[in-house]
Amino acid sequence: MKTFRVVPQISCCDTFREFADHFQVGNGDILVTNRRRYEKYVKPAGVVIPVLFREDYGKGEPTDEMIDAMGRDMEQYDAKRIIAFGGGTIVDMCKVLALDLPERSQMLFTGDAAPKKIRELIIIPTTCGTGSEVTNVTISELKSLHVKKGLAAEETYADHAVLIPESLQDLPDYVFATSSIDALIHSLESFLSPKASSFSEMYSLKAMEIIMGGYKTILERGGNSAESREDLLQEFGLAATYAGIAFGNAGCGAVHALSYSIGAAFHVPHGEANYQFFTEVFKTYMKREPEGRIDRINRVMADILGCEKENIYEEIEKVLDQLIPRKPLREYGMTEEQIDTFTDSTLENQQRLLANNYVSLDRSEIHEIFAKLR
Repeated sequence: MKTFRVVPQISCCDTFREFADHFQVGNGDILVTNRRRYEKYVKPAGVVIPVLFREDYGKGEPTDEMIDAMGRDMEQYDAKRIIAFGGGTIVDMCKVLALDLPERSQMLFTGDAAPKKIRELIIIPTTCGTGSEVTNVTISELKSLHVKKGLAAEETYADHAVLIPESLQDLPDYVFATSSIDALIHSLESFLSPKASSFSEMYSLKAMEIIMGGYKTILERGGNSAESREDLLQEFGLAATYAGIAFGNAGCGAVHALSYSIGAAFHVPHGEANYQFFTEVFKTYMKREPEGRIDRINRVMADILGCEKENIYEEIEKVLDQLIPRKPLREYGMTEEQIDTFTDSTLENQQRLLANNYVSLDRSEIHEIFAKLR
């Protein structure tokens, strides 16, 4: 049996001030954001609540050490509700911070502690990629274990997801590219998942249509810039949420599973890491099962790009390479010896994701993908 659900209540507000008024932000709330966002959107709205600034806890993507430090600081406030106003790092950390933290947050990811929610959580995404505002998935690097792991539980859903288009206006070009490519891959992997349903497919297809169609428009306007995408931001934000709803129900697969190795080892941003593996994984799928569900999305993507479906992955690469150029994994620092290490780590630690593959990949196929891309 296949099921479909959207857990957070989804709201749309034009401005942060409108959000603060509607949700009566004040006593008992704590905000997690960065200083630039606070100065631009929160302070002018006259919101006065405790704030934890993300940059005070380290750089890069979430780690258990960052979560633990933020959790210790949060204890001094009697917070009943967390407002996560930021990108994937802030959102992922706040999903954990809404729980009753054990001695070390790592224990939640390894299964040594059960999640128990003790705070309400509102998520306001500020990138057009993760879709995490509508999923129960949170990812963290576990520093002492040298691995990235995910936690997905009923308790890690947000209570509210709030979309505020103005918060996407000042996205750097690189962040727009990496986050929106992540959303595109969410839509594609969720469509191919064996857990996909007619409902999740609808969201997957709409997301990929908006994102690939938007890329065409942006490139026709001269390339990725704030000016070329200004009037497309609301649509990209919606597409990210659509893709989040899709993969929140159907899951992501091998692209995400393989990318976590280089993400953890070399601190490659998530969307960039995903793109390194995207087309190679899908070409491997095509060798195994070319006439199945993958043929449908190949036709959809070919229609959007105006190309033959037989050339679809080369054409996708031509588009995406203008947003984030791919490079051999050795340029990140990957050695030949790590082909085996990363293959085994993926098989050992990412079965949650590999279970959602279009077709199952054995060790030799995963090894071959790492070897080709190095």
